[in-house]
Amino acid sequence: MGDWSLLGRLLEGAQEHSTAVGQVWLSVLFVFRILVLGAAAERAWGDELAGFACDTQQPGCQSACYDSAFPISHLRFWVLQIIFVSTPSLLYLGRVLHLLRRQEKAQRRAAARAGGGAPRRPPPGRTRLRGALLRTYVCSVVSKALLEVGFVAGQCALYGFELRPLYTCRRWPCPNAVNCYVSRPTEKTIFILFMLAVACASLLLNLVEIYHLATTKCRPGPRPRVPPGGRSPGREPPAGDLAV
Repeated sequence: MGDWSLLGRLLEGAQEHSTAVGQVWLSVLFVFRILVLGAAAERAWGDELAGFACDTQQPGCQSACYDSAFPISHLRFWVLQIIFVSTPSLLYLGRVLHLLRRQEKAQRRAAARAGGGAPRRPPPGRTRLRGALLRTYVCSVVSKALLEVGFVAGQCALYGFELRPLYTCRRWPCPNAVNCYVSRPTEKTIFILFMLAVACASLLLNLVEIYHLATTKCRPGPRPRVPPGGRSPGREPPAGDLAV
């Protein structure tokens, strides 16, 4: 189904700026979805149209029955699912890169005003989730959870939890009810259950991450004590933090 290396490299960039739960979610996406889809599931569905046989010689009947039985191929459905659930992470990565670039420009202008040398670039992988960046990350996690729910519900509505070996077709141009047979239904049913289980596990990880963010990042912390007659001491953000 194509080369996943570009998507993998982009998601690796997003993984550097995610929480621990988000990194586990990306690992599940890489290993149990992209890898399994490319290594095993593609072989199981490689001959889906050729292996779909109907006991009729009516021209166009077999193609019409196949279209009725499979409005969209499982394989293409899962590819769309991976792309859609990865899109919020890619948008979050774009937000991170934008903020890093803006911070780097601000540091360069400050160094030019002070007459100093070029500012040292912050080390990668130490971005703190706060402010606008935290809101963007929360929105991306919520969006991924909603997309997972939508795709799981869509797959259950289209195909259910198993692939029946016999499909009865009553669609034009078939002259009457036609029996059609699906190749390797047991093997494909195993993959259907596996991909549903992985999708549910990914959804659970998204819910855990939402709870983690709500209890650790979004909870207001204690206010700093202000000394009598003095100002509240400011704190410079450490290297690698985004000033957002």
